[in-house]
Amino acid sequence: MTHDARRYAALPSPFAMKRGGELHGARVAYETWGTLSEARDNAVLLLTGLSPSAHAASNADDASEGWWEAMIGPGKAIDTSRWFVICVNSLGSDKGSTCAASINPATGEPYRLDFPELSLEDVANAAQVVVQGLGIEQLACLIGCSMGGMSALAYMVLHPGSVRAHISVDTAPQAQPFAIAIRSLQREAIRLDPHWNKGRYSDGSYPSDGMSIARKLGVITYRSAMEWNGRFARIRLDPERRDDNPFGLEFEVESYLEGHAQRFVHTFDPNSYLYLSRASDWFDIAEYGNGSIMEGLKRIRIEKAMVIGVSTDILFPLEQQEQIAEGLRAAGAAVDFVALDSPQGHDAFLVDIPNYSRAIGGFLSQL
Repeated sequence: MTHDARRYAALPSPFAMKRGGELHGARVAYETWGTLSEARDNAVLLLTGLSPSAHAASNADDASEGWWEAMIGPGKAIDTSRWFVICVNSLGSDKGSTCAASINPATGEPYRLDFPELSLEDVANAAQVVVQGLGIEQLACLIGCSMGGMSALAYMVLHPGSVRAHISVDTAPQAQPFAIAIRSLQREAIRLDPHWNKGRYSDGSYPSDGMSIARKLGVITYRSAMEWNGRFARIRLDPERRDDNPFGLEFEVESYLEGHAQRFVHTFDPNSYLYLSRASDWFDIAEYGNGSIMEGLKRIRIEKAMVIGVSTDILFPLEQQEQIAEGLRAAGAAVDFVALDSPQGHDAFLVDIPNYSRAIGGFLSQL
């Protein structure tokens, strides 16, 4: 797999973090598709969920399939023959951006848990450095998916006037107790793995069990019970696919989760996962509105928005997307609210491409 498409933006040094602390010599990775117009008015910024890289789609420099391949490209919903698309890898993620696994210039060793406390406001500010570095005064559209949707709200509230239109995908104005509880368990699974070793693991002693359980918990919440029932029912594994351990894998759904976990383990830095997970818990737009979500959202000044949610999403429930739509409307934006009935739950934006393409492509074509 080539990384030739990956580009890097240096952050100002020092880069001040919201919760105190600062980074020196930090950078974020990003990729682009399409061509920036002479007026620099056709830029679309995409902010990602917790685990994806900046490689949202294949391009001339990297032909490998991106995480939103079906959405981005010439003639697709996010049409790169019209839009200049930028996808930024979150600050704190180990996919090319400065993170807990990066070398701390002060010590010459990886930061590990000396990395400053990370917030989604820091993720937003780092992404804005990329946009400014490309000479873009105002984004035509800012798209945020899942965690990236929260980062996008932070971006718009911290950088007024820098965004014309917004597409909010399966996200929330603040984390709800259920989402915080799940993420807390995921972090606990990692921290309880003896190989985690208070963040001082190595490739040879990586906390595989903790990361595996964290991923399984995630996958369970990213989909809906309806989908689990439809896909797996109570189907049992063939005897040769079962393991012999007492209480070992017996059902098809257990094997599916195991496969997902094995593909994820060793592809993500555990400390970076902990930092991004906690940043998601901390985010709260109400901090900008004297404790009120509506007042916080009212501080966002954009012309148009589309808010998409899924009725089966248990992690970012539909009523939270409705709050975003109401708040942006109260702030004076023309808002389309799209409630989809996809059975795939939170992951629908990665799976139910026909419905999301129709909504996102329709909205962008009217800008």
